[in-house]
Amino acid sequence: MGLFDDFSRFLENRLEEFLRNNPHLELEALLEQLRQQEEDTLKLIADLQLQEKRSQEDILSTAQEIQRWHIRVQKAKNGGRQDLAAAAQDREATLLREGNQLWGHMQGLKERIAQSQELLHKIQVRRQEVKTKAAEAQTARAKAQTQQRIETGGWWNQASTSSSSFDDLEEKFRRWETEDELEQMKRNLGK
Repeated sequence: MGLFDDFSRFLENRLEEFLRNNPHLELEALLEQLRQQEEDTLKLIADLQLQEKRSQEDILSTAQEIQRWHIRVQKAKNGGRQDLAAAAQDREATLLREGNQLWGHMQGLKERIAQSQELLHKIQVRRQEVKTKAAEAQTARAKAQTQQRIETGGWWNQASTSSSSFDDLEEKFRRWETEDELEQMKRNLGK
């Protein structure tokens, strides 16, 4: 396992170094991670809401059973059947305990849903912040690339941006001819 751990650490270090050198990729990775967390949280909320609905149905069913046994208790008492009344009261009490447990479970589900929705909101806010940072980084990177092209391309870029009426083929020929002229000048200077 030592070799695997060393290799794993090596890969993690390289990945971290790569991401530090390419911050836009780090932001994209973070965006993907947040998207996945948002998706997982939405699934969790849907699952909890389904459990809550089932819990509510169980509570309703139990309440109906309690009501039915309560009526039976009264009926047995009125009919002079104390043995049946006592057994029906025991059943009613058992159902009341079950109902209380179901109610507590449903309240726990409601709390978890509220916490999950709060978490979802935080994830969405964070995701928006990262999107904004990614857009800013993209803009900065585009400006830097444009600046680099201007610095490395010199007069050619200025000439090509000032007259945009050339078609692609014309532009390709001009670029090729310019590069050819530069090569000629270099050769002449080298002599």
